[in-house]
Amino acid sequence: MKPPRPSVLVWDPIVRITHWAVAALVLWDLYEDSGGPLHRNLGYAAACLMLVRVVWGMVGNGAANFREWVPGRTGVVAYIKAAVAGHPPRYLGHNPLGATMMLALWALILSLAATGWISRLDMFWGEDWPKDVHGITAYVLLALVCVHIGAAILMSRLHKENLTLAMVTGRKPAGDQGNPSPEDESARPAGSPAIPNSPAVLPDRRA
Repeated sequence: MKPPRPSVLVWDPIVRITHWAVAALVLWDLYEDSGGPLHRNLGYAAACLMLVRVVWGMVGNGAANFREWVPGRTGVVAYIKAAVAGHPPRYLGHNPLGATMMLALWALILSLAATGWISRLDMFWGEDWPKDVHGITAYVLLALVCVHIGAAILMSRLHKENLTLAMVTGRKPAGDQGNPSPEDESARPAGSPAIPNSPAVLPDRRA
């Protein structure tokens, strides 16, 4: 029987609380889409929590801080190439594609709150476009949430770690960001290049 892999704290309480609270509010709001007071208040609450997370991304430490995980174009392209080749590198924090997904989800959540608010302003009374944009944005958000959940399951199986549980406990198996753990390296197909050690796929914060 293998000994348990040592773990490190990656996600702090603010990251975890905002993640699950926003997820619960958004999913409930997508279900309760009447446009009534409850729907609006849940949406505004999610947007407020989202803004808290954005502020924490600027002042927080470690993996919570934008400097640690917001990807550049070259980092995203390199990660996609590695993923298509069948050996995406493991990251302690968000990988470049996961980071891009998070930014897209956040933008959509804030856009939903903004378009929902605009649709109730007197200056847009009788206008259909705010509601149309709001509805389309909600469908796009729902689609990306499904992709996000599917990707979390896929990457959990690929790297042999429970990413959902990690967002509950805050802890992940130890390993250098952008580099494989011993398990990851042993699982790499024989003869394939050691992509995770290539500078092209290390965390790209400036490109």
